[in-house]
Amino acid sequence: MARVAIILTSHGTLGESGKATGFYFDEMATPYWALKDAGHIVTLASIQGGKPPFDPGSIKDNPDDRPAAVQRFLTSDDAMAELDTTPAVADLDPGNFDAVFLPGGHGTMFDFADNAELGALVGTIYDNDGIIGAVCHGPAGLLSARRADGQPVVAGHKVNAFTDAEEAAVGLTETVPFLLETALREQGAAFEKADTFNAHAVRDRQLITGQNPASVAAVADLMLEALASRVTR
Repeated sequence: MARVAIILTSHGTLGESGKATGFYFDEMATPYWALKDAGHIVTLASIQGGKPPFDPGSIKDNPDDRPAAVQRFLTSDDAMAELDTTPAVADLDPGNFDAVFLPGGHGTMFDFADNAELGALVGTIYDNDGIIGAVCHGPAGLLSARRADGQPVVAGHKVNAFTDAEEAAVGLTETVPFLLETALREQGAAFEKADTFNAHAVRDRQLITGQNPASVAAVADLMLEALASRVTR
């Protein structure tokens, strides 16, 4: 049994467009239930605390069109209550967690990369031999994380994330404050990717990353494998 923090963006506006954004619901819900169903202790938290915003486009109007994990979360009183009252990342003790998971959503591009508290949480868990997972735009939260030797956590690791080509394909290259693939490469990551919008997930030692929403189930499976080997060794 491991203790896992899932950290969500608190940013709800897509740059100067004024459009609503936030975290992508399935990228939170799928790993949330996968981890809980495997017996792990999951803590939902957010950058600012309280109720984090979600991307309205990540929840279909028709419940039958929603991923099973999303519908399960939305109809769970306990899960929704937890989401409404998240602690701030600054209030978390990194020593209390064996792993951290960073869901995406475009909101992360505005409050993950420069957040010192998130960087410290990720860096400390990494230095404690913990597991770091992220998907889509969630790897923005790796950019502020440093290892004990002062190097970026991603340096020398195979990683992936929402690609520059995918950002261009959704027409947001000029809206986001930076391009995530480019930023990860600049920190020394060995960036891997599949074709645009295809599923792709990679584990390199302690880091597990996925390219886009289609990759979240694969990332969740890799998290479970990594945690199983960690807690039983």
